[in-house]
Amino acid sequence: MASDAGAGAPGSGGPGRPGGPGPARRAPSPPGLPSAARCLVMGVVNVTPDSFSDGGSWFGPDAAIARGLELAAQGADIVDVGGESTRPGAQRVSAGEELRRVEPVIRALAAAGVPVSVDTMRAEVAQPALEAGARLVNDVSGGLADPQMPQLVARAGVPYVVMHWRGHSHQMQDRAVYGDVVGEVCEELRRRVDAVVAVGVDPALIILDPGLGFAKLAEHNWALLTHLGQIASLGGGPLFPVLIGASRKRFLGRLLAAPDGSPRPFAGCDDATVAVTALAAAAGAWCARVHEVPANADAVRVGEAWREAAGQAEAAGGAGMAGGAGMAGGAGAAAGAPAGNAGAAGRAGGTGPAGEGG
Repeated sequence: MASDAGAGAPGSGGPGRPGGPGPARRAPSPPGLPSAARCLVMGVVNVTPDSFSDGGSWFGPDAAIARGLELAAQGADIVDVGGESTRPGAQRVSAGEELRRVEPVIRALAAAGVPVSVDTMRAEVAQPALEAGARLVNDVSGGLADPQMPQLVARAGVPYVVMHWRGHSHQMQDRAVYGDVVGEVCEELRRRVDAVVAVGVDPALIILDPGLGFAKLAEHNWALLTHLGQIASLGGGPLFPVLIGASRKRFLGRLLAAPDGSPRPFAGCDDATVAVTALAAAAGAWCARVHEVPANADAVRVGEAWREAAGQAEAAGGAGMAGGAGMAGGAGAAAGAPAGNAGAAGRAGGTGPAGEGG
């Protein structure tokens, strides 16, 4: 069962809101990537025949390039290009085939001025992708699948997505076992961050991804989504940017299942994806990785407005409570009340006996 451990830890401010009053905090974009006063949107281009939701739709350089340009025109801040399916049960393709799929797409999109990330677990694919113009390496294994990857990223000095990962697609769902999913994911991500920093990756270039759907059941995904602040700080440290990839994932299809229990088709989960994007943006996510951009580009703006308004309301409420307490305390003292009762006067309306921390 997913655990909420840590949600009420001192100074955490609750899920998605570490550090006390104000809006849920969000780490800035790493150097070299787009920056905005909101959650970013990453559009997905799967140059594969077998990806879980759109396999084959953009399989081929011309179709994939056109799709990437379309996503950018629709408002994607970054376009993520991948040539290997990571759906549950997928078998790996060769490095040569993966590179053949993605390199011309990345080169064309980068030449058109589109910020591109390469979605790969292999250093031998990432290096030519960076040479072709990719600005970000999105490694779903967090450097576990290829020990050379963190070293390549360190030498290249580019931003690096470190995702929580427990194994390749054909085996990962067997490892979806947690006692405290939030705490365990934070601890395992912390170990990966320490490992990649130890080989030279700049911490300022690291982006975290909790790995929704990767060795996670539905309850694990929801627990992680409601604790983005804890994930961003890895339980209490400096904030990292957090990338969220909920788009069209199976846990949404199962949530929206038909009366007979059959999951909603992947493309039928786009509205639910938009809802998750808005909630994640309001909770401080740095970027949402999505298959369809327009509505999600709207959602991050709604989420940012909500985040700011919530912060203003919380700040105003805190100021009002402090002022009220001061006025009540002053009134009690002015009326000649004993010093010990001034605090009781200031707590009028509080729960529990006057003078106790009700």
